[in-house]
Amino acid sequence: MKFSLTDWAVKKLTKWLTRMEPPRRAYLCDFERIRYEIRPGDVLLVEGRNRISRWVKKSTQSPWSHAALYIGRLYDIDDPELRQKIREHFSGSSDSQLVIESMIGKGTIVTPLSFYRHDHLRICRPQGLSRHDAQEIIRYAVSRLGGKYHLRQVFDMWRFLLPWWGYFRRWHSVLFDGKGSQALYDICSSMIADAFRSVNFPILPIVKQDDENGIELIQRNTRLYTPSDFDYSPYFDIIKYPFFSLSEKAPYHHLPWKEGAIGIDDEREYYLAPVVSDETLDTTTQHATEQSSDDTDPSEQENPKEPASPDHISEKNPNTLADILKKVRNRRTHSH
Repeated sequence: MKFSLTDWAVKKLTKWLTRMEPPRRAYLCDFERIRYEIRPGDVLLVEGRNRISRWVKKSTQSPWSHAALYIGRLYDIDDPELRQKIREHFSGSSDSQLVIESMIGKGTIVTPLSFYRHDHLRICRPQGLSRHDAQEIIRYAVSRLGGKYHLRQVFDMWRFLLPWWGYFRRWHSVLFDGKGSQALYDICSSMIADAFRSVNFPILPIVKQDDENGIELIQRNTRLYTPSDFDYSPYFDIIKYPFFSLSEKAPYHHLPWKEGAIGIDDEREYYLAPVVSDETLDTTTQHATEQSSDDTDPSEQENPKEPASPDHISEKNPNTLADILKKVRNRRTHSH
């Protein structure tokens, strides 16, 4: 193999730029909730942990230094040819949740979502995206697998974002180069922006208005996109799942239940009593019946009164505990 000083320098620079640091802010999100809620076609923003990530965050004034496109599991993809092509770039389980991303030193690759388990993440969900268009976006991203990472574009983006004016920002910049060869190279946000442009989904379009044509949208140069643009876009919903949620309980836990009240049928009929088992109910009913018989006057046994109507059992005119328990017991018997 022919030795190239340029290749050696690029390799060394890439290794230095991508050296990972220990996670520091993963506590800001709940990865288990994210992996459960994320959908194919969502954009996953990542707060990176290497040197180039620090540069991106400072240049864009945003915590997000990387973006990846979530494509789901292999069986979430409709086209069998796409599944086969993904298999050529990923040898893991078919049940793994996958993203397509462009990474420095690796190019455009398929990565398990679990790779970002210890990172600070955010989901950007395109509003109203149909399943068909989501599959087309995934198709475009799959077609870019194997492409090289465009380190020169990152450098030119850095020049463009600097608060300088004049020709230097655009001088020999690949950001404004229309050559077709540039399509062989990717960076994370540009690759995803190209995928959404393939179905005319807006991210941060240029809005033009004139008297003749009214309002028109113009697609923005996808090489100018950064990960934070998906966060800023009004066409993406921002979904966060903090590690400690302020509303852990589901909405039905906040319904105005009357504590300890057991209803019969009518909304006016209920009594306050703890819920008891069938065995306890049988024993209590028997004891209450015996006690009621012992307290009954002998003259009343010879001329028994008409039993009270069940409709008389209410909060204002409750019957004896024995009657209530008998009625509950009968209700259970009929319901079975």
